[in-house]
Amino acid sequence: MTKQYSRRSFLKGLLSFSFGSLLLASTGYTYARYFEPTMLGVEKLKMIDPKIPIAFEGFTIVQFSDTHLSEYFTLKQLESLVNKINNLSPDLILFTGDLMDEPNNYNHINEIVPILEKLKAPFGKYAVYGNHDHGGYGTDIYKNVIEMSGFTLLLNEATNIPMEDGSKIVIAGIDDLMLGKPSYEGALGNLNKDFYNILLAHEPDAALETKNYFVDLQLSGHSHGGQIQLPFYGPLITPPYAMHYFEGMYEVDSMKLYVNRGIGTTRLPFRFLSPPEITHFTLSPK
Repeated sequence: MTKQYSRRSFLKGLLSFSFGSLLLASTGYTYARYFEPTMLGVEKLKMIDPKIPIAFEGFTIVQFSDTHLSEYFTLKQLESLVNKINNLSPDLILFTGDLMDEPNNYNHINEIVPILEKLKAPFGKYAVYGNHDHGGYGTDIYKNVIEMSGFTLLLNEATNIPMEDGSKIVIAGIDDLMLGKPSYEGALGNLNKDFYNILLAHEPDAALETKNYFVDLQLSGHSHGGQIQLPFYGPLITPPYAMHYFEGMYEVDSMKLYVNRGIGTTRLPFRFLSPPEITHFTLSPK
């Protein structure tokens, strides 16, 4: 009787464990596939630096990145993203690359511009190339879409954001490290150390080089925060040029680096412990 009971208990326990594991796996799949990728949050950060001019006190910047438009991140979702950014009333909007997942295979290119041109910022909209923007013969496709949408595409160059009192901050942009033709010297060689200089670089590991220039803040994307993370372990995998830095704020010598987790997904339409984000920066001098 005891032996039979023990066997029955064992089989019951095994069945319960198997069912529980299956339920957990199923729940995890559903969450990572359908819930977390839609859980778009806003990360709010205050950037304090004595080089920021007094006239820029309270100046707001919104960064978004890696939309990867595809069947998994749709134009309807892009419209929602645009509305969310506009509701933040940014002074400046910055996009750090990877607009479409596969530009040459995306069938709704003409519908992107009417959506992105609705983004409003009194001091402009700026963008750089990501690796997916160059990939699949997408270089010219991306350039046309982003510029027709009212963005200025920064390609190894820097530009001034001036105030009426003559003070300014500087926005620089470097070409994609993986598939572009990046020039650190072209983008950063003429930066003045007395100005507050912001660099847009799709890949965060560009910081290993840009820390040698007069860059105060580098904004990047590319990593998706790993896209899938495990508790107490971190990302299962990060892409090339996101091996050192993959999520959030870092101090790289005297330079700050912020890595945005992005909006969409690539390869697999999953996110786990790495929700999508918009980053909202508020500038302030000390």
